[in-house]
Amino acid sequence: MGLVIASRSSESPWISSVWASRSAGVSQMTSIASETWGLVFWESEGRPYATVSGPEERARAAPVPGDARFFGIQFAVGTALRKAPTSTFLNSGFELPDTTAGRFWLDGERWPTPRVDDDAEALVARLVRSGVLVQDPLVRAALDGHLPAGTTRTVERRFRTVTGLTRGAVGQIERARAAADLLAAGEEVGVVVGLLGYYDEPHLARALRRYVGRTAGQLRGGLGGAIALSQLADDVVDGLEDAVGVGGGLAQG
Repeated sequence: MGLVIASRSSESPWISSVWASRSAGVSQMTSIASETWGLVFWESEGRPYATVSGPEERARAAPVPGDARFFGIQFAVGTALRKAPTSTFLNSGFELPDTTAGRFWLDGERWPTPRVDDDAEALVARLVRSGVLVQDPLVRAALDGHLPAGTTRTVERRFRTVTGLTRGAVGQIERARAAADLLAAGEEVGVVVGLLGYYDEPHLARALRRYVGRTAGQLRGGLGGAIALSQLADDVVDGLEDAVGVGGGLAQG
């Protein structure tokens, strides 16, 4: 089976995506750069875990627990934890304590562990109402292109504190992932260069090497081993719950 990652988008302005995966016969993968942080719930050998994973500035090799089931919620750029600025866990993360099959501990409270269905949105809504998750209006304005005059330095400083990254880095990572998705689907390299505004093929190659850890040829040929790229469309989560769901639900990525 290897490693297959299924993801879907979300209508919540706090969420970037919701994903699920299961490993089999994979001990290592390429973890691609990410402009977002997330909550990851996983189970291996009957033991449940919950972690906060930070944004990643470049691709890296990462270990994969054998025969483990994963479920994750990636948060929209600008969403942050009230008590932990995203900049403090850039290129890293931390395990949440006292995780059980149905509950996890975050910001001084225990929360129901979500499942693959719409529990993600329900959980995030509860975290927002409780103030555990926050959004900086200035960062949101920067992302939407609506900045007050004369605030560039202030915005850049606050943007990096809240997201862990500069605005430029966020855009570069997003573009490299889009390129990887197109190439993995079989698109021609020259077409990807034109569609995404790279100067030329060497420019694209440098971005892929830094942010994805693959060449264009490897992506188009499915070569290079396991990689943390979603391989299915938005509707793949339907029917996956029995295979990759963890936790007890909220009765919630």
